Amino acid sequence: MTAPPTVDRRVIEALVKEQLQYAKDRRLLLVYARYDDPVTTFVLTDERRRRVYVDDQHSVLGMAEAWRRHLDEHASDDDVLVLTTSVPDDQLGWDLRAYAVKRSVRDVDRARIVAQRFGAKGVDARVRSEEWLVDGLLDAEPVDGWPRAGSVLTRDHAIRALIGARLGLSLDGGIDPGSLLEWSRTSSASRFAELAGAERDGIAAWLTDAVGSAATVLLRLVDQGKAADAMPLGVVAAVATGPNPPVEAGLALGGLLGGVHGPQLRAFTEAVRGTLERWMGQIEHPRHGDAARRRVLEIAERADELAARAGLSEALRDDTFVPSAFTARLRALGTAVSGPGAAIVEAERALNAVGDHVVARLRPDRVRAAEMAVRLLRWSREPDVDTKSVAADITRYVTDTAWVDRGLQALWHGDPSGDLVVGQAYRVLWQEVRQRRDRLDEGFAQRLATWAPHASAVGSDGVLLIEQVLPEVAAPVARRAAPLIVVLDGMSAAIAARLGEELTEWTEVSPEPRRVAAVATIPSVTQISRASLLSATVTDGGQDVEKTGFEKFWRGRKRSDARLFHKAEIAGGAGTWFSQELYEALSVPERVVGVVLNTIDDALDDGKEGDRAEWRVDDVTYLRVLLDSARSYQRPVVLVSDHGHVLDRGGPQTQASSVESARWRRGTPGDGELALAGPRVVPGALVAPWREDIRYTRRKAGYHGGASLAEMTVPVLVLVPSLEYLPDQWHVVPRERSEPAWWSGRTVHAEPEPTPVAAPTTAPTKKAAKNKPAPETDLFTVDPSAAEVAVPPVSLGERVVASDVYERQRILVPRAPERKSVAAVIDALVAADGRASTTAVVAVAGRAARRPEGFVRMIERLLNVDGYPILSIEDGGTTVRLDVALLQVQFGVES
Repeated sequence: MTAPPTVDRRVIEALVKEQLQYAKDRRLLLVYARYDDPVTTFVLTDERRRRVYVDDQHSVLGMAEAWRRHLDEHASDDDVLVLTTSVPDDQLGWDLRAYAVKRSVRDVDRARIVAQRFGAKGVDARVRSEEWLVDGLLDAEPVDGWPRAGSVLTRDHAIRALIGARLGLSLDGGIDPGSLLEWSRTSSASRFAELAGAERDGIAAWLTDAVGSAATVLLRLVDQGKAADAMPLGVVAAVATGPNPPVEAGLALGGLLGGVHGPQLRAFTEAVRGTLERWMGQIEHPRHGDAARRRVLEIAERADELAARAGLSEALRDDTFVPSAFTARLRALGTAVSGPGAAIVEAERALNAVGDHVVARLRPDRVRAAEMAVRLLRWSREPDVDTKSVAADITRYVTDTAWVDRGLQALWHGDPSGDLVVGQAYRVLWQEVRQRRDRLDEGFAQRLATWAPHASAVGSDGVLLIEQVLPEVAAPVARRAAPLIVVLDGMSAAIAARLGEELTEWTEVSPEPRRVAAVATIPSVTQISRASLLSATVTDGGQDVEKTGFEKFWRGRKRSDARLFHKAEIAGGAGTWFSQELYEALSVPERVVGVVLNTIDDALDDGKEGDRAEWRVDDVTYLRVLLDSARSYQRPVVLVSDHGHVLDRGGPQTQASSVESARWRRGTPGDGELALAGPRVVPGALVAPWREDIRYTRRKAGYHGGASLAEMTVPVLVLVPSLEYLPDQWHVVPRERSEPAWWSGRTVHAEPEPTPVAAPTTAPTKKAAKNKPAPETDLFTVDPSAAEVAVPPVSLGERVVASDVYERQRILVPRAPERKSVAAVIDALVAADGRASTTAVVAVAGRAARRPEGFVRMIERLLNVDGYPILSIEDGGTTVRLDVALLQVQFGVES
């Protein structure tokens, strides 16, 4: 007779439930087994809730004594005694068997018990044949029991349940290499090595059948205690799966992976990389993106460490995943951009290689620095422009050189990861560009000194003065709707350029065919320049002067209820962003509202984040909420500064006499300084530095008051919620027109003269027509009628809208735009290499696109024949892309 199996309380409980259903009045159950469990008494969880006592006895005498004792102690109840024994039936007398269930010793059908624990009546024969599975299921049952399995417990259901209980690996959503690899990074993975050999082998075999040979490699690594390094090892192992793997790679990997090679190794590395790519796809998720980035970067960096230990770093030099290979590409880019022999073609090629690496998506900060380096190299190879006036200097700065300052600021800190080789290359480039940039400041300072003695609102030599921003910019906007005027104290043109890129939900417009800027007062300090801006006249004073001047100006424009809010008047109480007064002011349609935000200037003054590489909308306290409020009230927005600033670069304090501020003083100018005098120099005469490294006071994050381009330029951004609010004879300024070509690397095409967009109803005045600026060349025309003149007689756009296919499409789109507007959009996109911002498309369409989103969607419906993506909207609605080749095929037109 076979030895009795060992059972525990759960097996006994299952046996009692099963056997007593056929003999409910019996109180004795004899079981051929050995009981190995410290729990000898438990309550049976059935409708009668009887107490069960278990006693392990292996002699006839002991069994009889135990039964008599049970009867003596529990005579008045129906509690059950279970005797586990190795004594067979034929050795027991009827005095004991007569009281037992079925009058015999019951065998333990462990597979049947397992099925019962799953709520099943039958069990798959394969479950019975695999003792490791039955043993595991009996041993690993969760506290809340096994999941219900239907009428028959199948092998697949049983193994899935066992894996979940043993390894903490949930298979409810199915099993694939990715879920198995994710599990390998949890603390539960260590349980696999603790399982009995047969159970471990059985689970591994099932997972291999379900997942593939990648599971074999993974579980072998887990069994060896390398679970945490399994995915990094999969990254490193890619070196051995290429077309010509080096011999040393195979030897090194043999030690790391225990001799795994061939198809198994290839399947494992592909599974690892596929899982990492899937995680990479989660990086843009607003909630899980940061966690996904950290997880993938942790694996990639660990792979680098393992490769270095195994001597495989050089073999992985061309790998598209390990960070050391990414850094090697950045170093190659550093070599390409630094030094007098740096070539743009080589730098562009190196930047593309950097962007193609997987780690580029994990470290976008390092990629941005690399992009800035290539941009600055492009600019450094641009031909010199001979500007001859302050107006030309200011225009050039707000449309070109401000982007140079953005690049210099980003490159000042070097490589964000601190790589010294890359940082040294960036430093060489920074110094080269800074020298050329300093020459621009010096030339501007010379022209400023000549211009200042006669500069006034009457004779400004074509430059917009800061005191003219309200009458020349804000007042025309107010003819359509009362604007919100936001003054960002200390905002440089470089910061304005970054903010303008972000505000894609608005349409930027301008009285010129480009972004405009004003020149600050002299000195370029808040007390003078901001007061002059808000009073529309050169003056000096604090908040009271600003409020009085602001309200007086708008009263003269029949806006008697204009309100200006300073820092202490903005914040609201609990549960509100703004004060009740500010909310009320914004809600009155006829009221011009001005708000002064000090975040940038405060940061420069106290050193907190003043030297950040880029300012974003959300970095400026209240700005995002103000813009959203203005949009909800359909208010245009004038975003303006009072002066710019220069940043501290660690130089010593300049010792000088008659110091009035950080960047201006009285006396005689020295090296890097100039003397300024004239009607717009509020003290009458002063000395100010044009070099950015001169300061007269204690160290801060940044300074203003000097005569550099960055300090004297006052950027002005006019934003409208739709073209219904576009002032008469103004221009739409798409991103392509607001940023220099070298910044994006785009090709500059032959450009027609821009024509301002006529306002919906108001005709231009004689004064406006007289003062209309001379046209400049640009990428996009703004009025469809002008597009007809500027483009060739038979343009691609015109051929498309004249085709039979277009006519059929037009029938399907109610209230479709005029053909000339659609043709102008097509031709502009063709000129822009098939890709342009939504704002640029709006600029082309003119009045036809007062509602930009709806207009672009309508064009999409017109051109996308049979659902083909001829025209698509990308980047969250900010970019329009035209597949020119597909357009020609679908509409049957030639190039």
